[in-house]
Amino acid sequence: MGALADARLYAIIDTGYFGGRSPEFYARELVAGGADVVQLRAKGLSADAVAAMGRGILPILRDAGVPLIVNDMPEVARAIGADGVHVGQDDLPVEEARMRAAGDAVPRPIVGKSTHSPEQAFAAGAEGADYIGFGPLFATPTKPDYRAIGLSDVGRVVAGSGIPVFCIGGIKLENAREVIASGARGMVVVSGILAAESPRDYCRALKALLLGGA
Repeated sequence: MGALADARLYAIIDTGYFGGRSPEFYARELVAGGADVVQLRAKGLSADAVAAMGRGILPILRDAGVPLIVNDMPEVARAIGADGVHVGQDDLPVEEARMRAAGDAVPRPIVGKSTHSPEQAFAAGAEGADYIGFGPLFATPTKPDYRAIGLSDVGRVVAGSGIPVFCIGGIKLENAREVIASGARGMVVVSGILAAESPRDYCRALKALLLGGA
């Protein structure tokens, strides 16, 4: 959990953006680029398919000390020994997700929760979430049904949540400075990284901004 508290760049390996490149390719690139947390998100795929993908990338992430979070599928997280699971507002309660994801390899898995308002953010912390995603800050094709919530509440949520907050939704290099200026310490980036010619260089540039080095 200490590593989670210090995490700044949260990357998602999303099967919707692969463009012919493999999960293992992205795992290696994200590790080389300095991603602190990696989530595997595979909407529409079977549990077996997601588990196979997870088993392929887990050793790469584990060797680098980077936690692997599985989106929406706690049983898959348990089966492959992933570090945790991420749930949405309409998914399992935090403690149930943790119970289902727990196994011999990871007896107390990380559970993160998506939140879309300060009220949801504070409720997720009270529910026992280990971190939250807060957004979408900007319009994003990843979550087309969600209204962009903007930047006005970022500072309040980061200051008041008591757990790590990763801002999410339409964040790219072009607007990352604006997000950081609003009070964000951590951010989730999806399509910007996955579509980049060099995902590792894109990650490095984001990480430099988050660490105040550029």
